Amino acid sequence: MLHPAYVFDAYGTLFDVHAAVRRHADAIGPQGQALSELWRAKQLEYSWVRTLMGAYQDFWQLTEQALDFALARFPQVAPAVRKRLLDAYWSLDCYPEVPSVLKALKAEGVKIAILSNGSPEMLASAARSAAIEPLLDAIFSVDEVRRFKTDPSVYEMVTNSWRMYPEKISFQSSNRWDVAGASRYGFHAVWINRSGQPDEYRDHAPKAVLPNLTQLLTAN
Repeated sequence: MLHPAYVFDAYGTLFDVHAAVRRHADAIGPQGQALSELWRAKQLEYSWVRTLMGAYQDFWQLTEQALDFALARFPQVAPAVRKRLLDAYWSLDCYPEVPSVLKALKAEGVKIAILSNGSPEMLASAARSAAIEPLLDAIFSVDEVRRFKTDPSVYEMVTNSWRMYPEKISFQSSNRWDVAGASRYGFHAVWINRSGQPDEYRDHAPKAVLPNLTQLLTAN
C-alpha cells in the first residue's frame, strides 16, 4: 500500500557520497577509499557536534572542513586534489535505480521530497545534475531550522509544510541513525541498507530494511 508522501535522505540514499573520490581515484592513489570514508565520517561528526553546541555552520562548510581533516590525515595525497574533490561534490552520481523509482512514485501521484543536512545550494545542484529535479515536490534543507539530523525539528519541517501526520510519510535513508531519528519522530521509516551493515538503535526499529530503493513500491 502506497503512502501519500515519500521523503528521501540525500547523501548515501539518493546520491553516492563516495563518487567524488572515485572520480579522481588516479590522482589520489591507494589511500582513496580510506580518505573518502574518513571525509564522510568527519562530515557527519561535525554536524552532530555543531548541533549539540548550538553553533550551526551550513553543511558545505562542514564538508570543506571534513575534507581538510582527511587530507591532513593522509598527507601523501596531493593537496591539489582538494578543489577537484569539492567541485565533484556538487554533482555526485545518483544510484542507478533512483530515477526509475522516483518516476514510478510520481506516476502514482504521491508527494516526493528530499530532506537533508545539505545546504539548499548543494541539494539543488545535486538534484539538477542527476536530472531528478522535476520529480521532486520539495527539497527540505536543515538550513531552515539551523540544526542537523536527528534533531526532531528537522523532521518536523515536512509535517508542518505538508500538514500531514508523521505516519502518513514514508521516509527513506541509508543512514541507520537517521532512520532511528525519523522512526522516533513517527515517520514510516525505511532503512536502505546498501552496504549490508549490522542493525543498531534497536529501540527505534525501521518499518522495512531494503538493499536499495528498487523494492520500495512493493515493501510498503
